[in-house]
Amino acid sequence: MKINVIGSGFSSLAASCYLAKDGHEVVVHEKNGQLGGRAQQLREHGYVFDMGPTWYWMPGVFERFFADFGRTPSDYYKLERLDPAYQVCFEQNQSIQIPGNLEGIIALFERIEKGSGKHLTTFMEQARANYALAVENMVYLPGRSPLELVNLEALKKAHLFLTNIRKQVGKNIKNEQLRRILEFPVLFLGAKPQDTPALYNFMNWADFGLGTWHPKGGMGKVVDAMISLAKELGVTFRTNSTVQKICVDNNKKIRGIETREGFIPSDVVLSGADYHHTESLLEDDSLKQYSARYWYTRTFAPSALLYYVGFNTEIRHVAHHTLFFDTDFDAHAHDIYDVPKWPKNPLFYCSFPSKTDASMAPKGKEAATFLVPLAPGLPDSASQREHTFANIISRLEKLTGQSLEGHIEFKRAFGIKDFIGSYNSYRGNAYGLANTLKQTAFLRPNIQSSKIENLFFTGQLTVPGPGVPPALISGKIAAGEILKRM
Repeated sequence: MKINVIGSGFSSLAASCYLAKDGHEVVVHEKNGQLGGRAQQLREHGYVFDMGPTWYWMPGVFERFFADFGRTPSDYYKLERLDPAYQVCFEQNQSIQIPGNLEGIIALFERIEKGSGKHLTTFMEQARANYALAVENMVYLPGRSPLELVNLEALKKAHLFLTNIRKQVGKNIKNEQLRRILEFPVLFLGAKPQDTPALYNFMNWADFGLGTWHPKGGMGKVVDAMISLAKELGVTFRTNSTVQKICVDNNKKIRGIETREGFIPSDVVLSGADYHHTESLLEDDSLKQYSARYWYTRTFAPSALLYYVGFNTEIRHVAHHTLFFDTDFDAHAHDIYDVPKWPKNPLFYCSFPSKTDASMAPKGKEAATFLVPLAPGLPDSASQREHTFANIISRLEKLTGQSLEGHIEFKRAFGIKDFIGSYNSYRGNAYGLANTLKQTAFLRPNIQSSKIENLFFTGQLTVPGPGVPPALISGKIAAGEILKRM
């Protein structure tokens, strides 16, 4: 079969590898000049910035992917387990560094709240069991039917869909700072802890149990590895190749795509691009599965305002990954999910990869990526971006006890308008659909179009959900469905 793939993010790259391995002619079309989708890298003045994902969690998913092709991650890039895994700043002179191993974390909890070490041990045993069920089994299912979830082990854990992470965490851990640390991993799923089923505490095992890792050279090296593997398997890549139309015949079957180069025939089209955008490429609205109202009423994971900043000095008192929880968590969440607006004092995250990896910044300097979660669809102006940056840089200076604004050598912002312009992202969302109970598994948009037999989808808007490891899994699922059904 000739298979045209739209987009070159992690899910598209993964699917392309599986499809090419099976002997099909695979061509990947990327609208931008650089491959990798949201995981592109920005290089300026000797600084290297991962423009999208910066966390390397769930290493087993990467190992499983490369093993499917007789490879290992170490064939392509070097991994380092971070210790500390990350740091959480609550206020000046009050920060907690999370050790790089579970034993150290349990001891840390016990020092902060007597008795919490025992509770954390029990909680992590449950999280590990849920990880084994969810990540090693359920998330590799295509989301076609609720019957996929009906097995003995899943039924035993059905009660975990009836409570939420916040209640589960707060049951035995009383210290507010420790509770916020335990709630943090579900933010990768794109929903509030009180709206996320307790089954998703498997993310705490991904965090504390499996650790936080860094590929030398940044997450862009993972993209490079997957591109190298895809090329070894025969995949063709075309950059600056915008798909303008998906052409369908009278039998409601795709016959090809149109780009600026003209018509390109295709037996199958797989889109790793924004789902809503992909269906907009169909000429006939009756071929769309999901209406404008459907998309507008979904619960989206946040968008983000990012700043890529090069400092001509090293920054003290921070770790490679640093979370700034010095303001009200619930107030910021309210501004994202409940009454969408620009937050006055947002929580934010910063990646300082040059703390670990000298290749990310010139000697004696610091590369920093700041991320402020925002509601998708907000008005995005230059003045609001500058106002927000002034807010977080002043807080960074206060929390680190260091004057930094005068040391900025390079700065670039990337926000809602850029997510739309660069990735055709619906309302400028950054992470796709949130993993709420009503948007889990078979309740997410279909991998295979229900209207067009040979149109398939992959990525964060379909199963299993947002995040880099789920994107690799989504690519495998989509490729499997194509190979099984076409």
